Amino acid sequence: MKNKTVVIVDDHLLFAQSLESLISKLDGYEVLEILKNGKELTRYYLHKRKKPDVVLLDVKMPVMDGIQTMQWLKEHQPEQKVLALTMEDDEETIIKMLRAGARGYLLKDIHPDNFEFAMKMVIEQGFYYSSKIESALKHSDQKIEDNTIKLEEKLTDREWEFLKHACSELTYKSIADEMHLSPKTVENYRETVFKKLQVKTRVGMVIYCMKHNLFKVE
Repeated sequence: MKNKTVVIVDDHLLFAQSLESLISKLDGYEVLEILKNGKELTRYYLHKRKKPDVVLLDVKMPVMDGIQTMQWLKEHQPEQKVLALTMEDDEETIIKMLRAGARGYLLKDIHPDNFEFAMKMVIEQGFYYSSKIESALKHSDQKIEDNTIKLEEKLTDREWEFLKHACSELTYKSIADEMHLSPKTVENYRETVFKKLQVKTRVGMVIYCMKHNLFKVE
């Protein structure tokens, strides 16, 4: 059976080499290349090298970081599956990476078994929701499906407006300014939308909207 192929993009060479060693021990996987930053990855594609099944992408890198790299990929290699693998666990960074097209988001202290499962899910299913963001989507797929069908009836126009802003890079304070509301009112919208979508975090909202194509997340 054909091996699943991986390209690692990480400026920490020791970590990248350790990751390569781990992947090489997994059944059915091979690492095509280790690259130090996004600029090297763009050159990789421009030289028409073999397109991997998945790119493992760090976020904080010199020259061209993970977010800039995802933006380049979104324009030039939109079908490329990317799994973010980083130490950055703040909500803003996660949302930026997901909005730019990352198919999953992992922290570097993940257990090897979970790491292998995440790669498998991204390659075969298209997405992986780590435990950090999976908790926002604990309800069953059928429940999500039913909820999505009824969502238009559940959300008011202002709640839809809030939802769209919440899936952007705006802070809650900026959302309040955009909607000409007080921060407290925006907080109330947030809690209401969380409850209606049955999610617990802003990241959960973003993933929900992406997964169900409620609107184009740009």
